[in-house]
Amino acid sequence: MNFTRWSARLPGTQRRAAARTETPVSPDRRGEGSVPAARAGQPIDGTTPVPAVDELPARDVLDRVPALVALVHGPDHRIAYVNDAYVAAFGVRPLGTPAREALPELSELGLLPLLDQVLRSGKPRTLKSRKAVDGRSYTFTCTPVDEHGDRDGGVLVFATDVTDHAEAAERLRASERRQRETAVTLQRSLLPQELEQPDDLRIAATYQPGGTEAAVGGDWYDVITLGGGRTALVIGDVMGRGVRAAAVMGQLRTAVRAYARLDLPPHEVLQLLDGLATEIDANQIATCVYAVHDPNEGRLVYASAGHLPILVRDENGTVSRADEPTGPPLGTGGWVHASGSITLGPGSTAVLYTDGLVERRDEDIDEGIAALEGALAGATGTPQVVCDRLVRSAGVTADHDDDVAVLVLQHPARTGPDGDLFRNAALELLGGVEAAPRARAFASGVLTSWRFPAELHDLGVLAASELVANSLQHGTPPMRLRLRRTDRRLIIEVTDGDDHLPRRRRAEPGDESGRGIAIVATIASNWGCRRTPGGGKAVWCEFVLPRG
Repeated sequence: MNFTRWSARLPGTQRRAAARTETPVSPDRRGEGSVPAARAGQPIDGTTPVPAVDELPARDVLDRVPALVALVHGPDHRIAYVNDAYVAAFGVRPLGTPAREALPELSELGLLPLLDQVLRSGKPRTLKSRKAVDGRSYTFTCTPVDEHGDRDGGVLVFATDVTDHAEAAERLRASERRQRETAVTLQRSLLPQELEQPDDLRIAATYQPGGTEAAVGGDWYDVITLGGGRTALVIGDVMGRGVRAAAVMGQLRTAVRAYARLDLPPHEVLQLLDGLATEIDANQIATCVYAVHDPNEGRLVYASAGHLPILVRDENGTVSRADEPTGPPLGTGGWVHASGSITLGPGSTAVLYTDGLVERRDEDIDEGIAALEGALAGATGTPQVVCDRLVRSAGVTADHDDDVAVLVLQHPARTGPDGDLFRNAALELLGGVEAAPRARAFASGVLTSWRFPAELHDLGVLAASELVANSLQHGTPPMRLRLRRTDRRLIIEVTDGDDHLPRRRRAEPGDESGRGIAIVATIASNWGCRRTPGGGKAVWCEFVLPRG
């Protein structure tokens, strides 16, 4: 094969060739505004001159380069030349044979259509890091060549061995996958494995980590049954990515559950979390919203630390946004959080979510929240159905670039036989010592009308009597006795105007008082107390109803 008649159309080749052939330059004018072709220099010491680039035999150069080189000609890419490195890698290839038959290794890599494209366009193309049949990885560069100006002359295939780089990149990707899997496993293990289902609410949640190219974040949620029919709901987002964010999330979630057991108002819980977040890492911040639902009040009381607003859809389909009050994220310090409230009556649905659901790089986050409001307005069905519809409407897929957490709760509107299982009764405790027998008579009549078994009836009357007696002795007006039944439990609660919380203690044999709370704690399934928002306290106990 005569290589002197082939010319690779690399940048500048045609210009240099034209300069040599079309406008000859006289020997004494070569230095004026032109770049002479490479030529042999004349050493001062008279040694043998170094050959110029133009004088090097092309075949000798290509035979010696370690890269794989093949030259194909014509529309069917007949083999014109393969160098020694190519033969060593793939074996001898017969000249003059079409590439589709003689170069199966290129066909398997999908290189033949690329050769066609190079011939048509006359422009070089590159195929990066493809593993060939010999087990090594190559980057292929296909450059058009011409024969005496024939643009359809052929293609020079130049393959560089990049196996070491490809293997290093694969090891890096494998390491990143392992780290991400570790973070996702840690994240999922720290999230609740099964959501608590309160008597009065129906709840569903979903968590979806970011796509495989994104490190897992610190999104989290939780549902905490407080007792007395009340439920705490929390959702948050730790800034950052990877195992560190997941670990901080786990610490905050554990702390929230501990603080919730104190039955504190939402803003006090966030105040404690703010201090804890600063202690964990002063440079790590997180957003969070903590809400408490009380079925007796029909409202959701909440506090927000830099988190997105809660959305509530009422029974008529109208969506409201709980915007205020909102404080700075956790970990910033120096801020006094406050609680707000939003109506959550029977038939309502509330949504708590993280920014991955509504935030997009090409639009303002308020637009995402507005779109979520529109999706919630038309979303009906069970909480899980609503949850899935909201995620789909937001366009969240498996390759989403951010973590997404969504918590949906519904306060069902119960009617008919189901409504008979949920009853309330309350009595204002007026007067002095006569309030105690009146409370016992009221409790007995209510429990009888609810058709409780005799044993549960007597225990309920005894618990109501002890709680009322304790309030009359240690509390201040106004006082109220409230009885509530659900499909699973009986709840008895007494409120008064004194904010001193009772505690269970051991009464000595000679003591005339101090046994009321101990009796209640012994006979009831659970008991507790809390301060009420307007001042005062509430002391409650509950009994689990027998099945069937």
